Amino acid sequence: MNKQIFNKFIGVLMAFSLFLPYSVRAATFNPNYIISDEEFTDYFSMELGDIQAFLEKGYLADYKTVDIDGKTRYASDIIWRAAQRNGINPKVIMVMLQKEQSLITEDDPTEKQLDWALGYGVCDNCSLEDPSIQRWRGLAKQINSATLQFTEGYLADLAENGQTVMGFAPGEACRIDGTTVVPANNATAALYTYTPHLEGNENFSTIWQNWFSRNYPSGSLLQDSETGGVWLIQYGERRPITSRAALLSRFNESMIVAVSPTELGAYPQGNPISLPNYSLLQTEDGSIYLLVDDTVRNIISMETFRSIGFIEDDLVNVTSGELAMYEVGEPITSDSVYPQGALVQDTTSGGVYYVEDSVKYPIYSREILLARFADKKIIPAGKGELETYDTGSPVEFADGTLIGVTGQPAVYLVSEGLRRPIASEAVFLGFGYKWENVIWTNEKSVNLLSLGEALEEIGFENSEIETASK
Repeated sequence: MNKQIFNKFIGVLMAFSLFLPYSVRAATFNPNYIISDEEFTDYFSMELGDIQAFLEKGYLADYKTVDIDGKTRYASDIIWRAAQRNGINPKVIMVMLQKEQSLITEDDPTEKQLDWALGYGVCDNCSLEDPSIQRWRGLAKQINSATLQFTEGYLADLAENGQTVMGFAPGEACRIDGTTVVPANNATAALYTYTPHLEGNENFSTIWQNWFSRNYPSGSLLQDSETGGVWLIQYGERRPITSRAALLSRFNESMIVAVSPTELGAYPQGNPISLPNYSLLQTEDGSIYLLVDDTVRNIISMETFRSIGFIEDDLVNVTSGELAMYEVGEPITSDSVYPQGALVQDTTSGGVYYVEDSVKYPIYSREILLARFADKKIIPAGKGELETYDTGSPVEFADGTLIGVTGQPAVYLVSEGLRRPIASEAVFLGFGYKWENVIWTNEKSVNLLSLGEALEEIGFENSEIETASK
């Protein structure tokens, strides 16, 4: 029923989202891994209509020319047919058209740009009037020849000989523009064979990421579709979660979204998340710390350690270098109340608070309670005890949570303490979200979070790419 409400009123939300800014993630170039093999050859990734819609902002939307079979067709049809015929992702073709001649965003290309759209058959010092290369002149011939070169040339060579005609191969170090590059897969080796320069392949990577990679917000849990590794996206970085205990102690694993290694590679790598929340850490000099999220708090004495109820068997040995990855919080003394946090319920009013270090934080709904503290027991407390604690801000939904107000159409993703509207069902599903993960609650609980920018469709209209660079 909530999905039906979402669909019925989505036009209202989309109209609202037009007034919200869009930010483009700064692309990160990994010269060893440009695109996954699966994505490179996914020729079913776009239908003909999708390609035409993607071309609408530029000259190619209405451009017609002769195809390789002698029939006149729209550029979108030529791209789609070449992708199907030669087994290359049409997205790859469009990125190549932009990388080589800026043809996707170009409003008024020259005949030279159209005739040599992918630079196929043209060497760095060749004349475009050379009679020997004229058989490759024209948009359709360029697209067909380049895609055929990838599948029946480079990829076939890799399958048969283990390397391309230029010697590029997965796992084999090579020098490109003075830099050592070790292609991680066949697609990367093939792209370097076609364009043996770092600049051109970095441009390919940047365009691909801005056009076809989702800009996942902070709080997103992403799983590498090839290796199975799980990562937290946080403030523009991807942080590997290296143990299941760490995952389960901090996150809701039902929110994990599978993505390609290419999408993950768009984010620089941050510090790993290796230990469960509230781990007890001991350094070489015997100092003991409590880990709370990304903060460590020194427990000032063994007497304090035992008085809280901790036991030495729970200590995890870490080096001072490992400890340096965390921020340092307030020390824990014998006066600290609930340093690990606790749920406390007023036995008179029935209100529930999250109490940590003598500060009580009100919880406004059962949905917040279950989403944040499902594994904690509720401790009854009299009014007198609760009055001894200071009052803090109400508890909010955590980053990465999908929320909505019961009976209202809007769905939000919580990220960096903001609620970000999801612009449409297509965006919702495109990010890999599931309807069963949306938490429907009261308006007061949702409005605790300030409104952030909307999650929108990806596409080159949101990209800063304007010109090509071979």
